[in-house]
Order: sequence, then C-alpha cells, then structure tokens
Amino acid sequence: MRKALYILGELDDRDIGWLARNGATRTLAKGEQLITAGREVRDLYFVTEGELVVSTPGGSRLSTMAIGDVVGEMSFVEKRLPSASVTAIAASQVLAVPREALLAVFEQDPGFAARFYRALAIFLSDRLRSATTEGAAGDELDEGLLDTLQQAGDRFVRLMNLLGGREH
Repeated sequence: MRKALYILGELDDRDIGWLARNGATRTLAKGEQLITAGREVRDLYFVTEGELVVSTPGGSRLSTMAIGDVVGEMSFVEKRLPSASVTAIAASQVLAVPREALLAVFEQDPGFAARFYRALAIFLSDRLRSATTEGAAGDELDEGLLDTLQQAGDRFVRLMNLLGGREH
C-alpha cells in the first residue's frame, strides 16, 4: 500500500478521476500472467487487489507485488520490452491504464505529466532504496510522504470507489 501512497500523494483529485475514467479493471485468476518477459507492455497497471510475483524467465522470484503497487512502470518509462514476467499468485485485480492514453493526456496537460513523472520517480527511488538498504532504514517512510499521507490515503479510497461505481 505504501507504493500507492507515493503515487497518489503527488497526483491531484482530477488526475485520480482521469485514471479511473480511462483505465479498465482487469481480473486475474491465480496463475494468470499479466506481463510476459520479452513481450510488449501496452498498459501501466495499478494493483487494486491480490498478489502478483515478478520472476525472471528462468523462474527466479524477484519480488512480490500487492495492493497499491505499480506494475509495468519500467516499460512505460523506457519503452523497452520487459525482462521479467508478472504472474498472479492469488486471484487479483489491476487497473490497466493504456500507455497511449497517458501519453496523449500528458501532451494536453503538462501539469498532470509533471505530477505523474515525479510520482513515478519517487516510487522508483523508494524501490531502489529498499532493495539496496539493509534493515529498518529501508522501511522508513520519506518525510515528504508523511506530509501527504492522509490525502494520499483518501485518494486511494476515492480511486477504489470510482472503480467500484460507488462514486462519480
């Protein structure tokens, strides 16, 4: 959930509404592959339910993704084919936002683009810091996140309500 807070803490309410309107929920059965190594990724995914595993083509487990994680962000930023696969290890749901739709809205709304790329940079920085820091220091929350924690949590609830049709 912490990863979602990094993203949602940087976006504004209009951005959240846009993601909900332009993304589509996708349900994955246990064992279903979301991303396949070496195959183009056309969407950016936000995990809204369940658990997924990231693994190498040889089967080595790299990490586990859960609610609030972003998947496909490396291919989104680099536009390269993924080097790992992502598979549901439990029944899961993701919000799939088309890459092309995001790029199109960024052209029309540079503010959204700036907020989104800043959020992605913070998210990726935290992932790298967690992977390279031992012990509790890697689990500490960024002070900037603490400032926006309540608002980010509210935005996550709003996004889930929008996706569930409980809010318009």
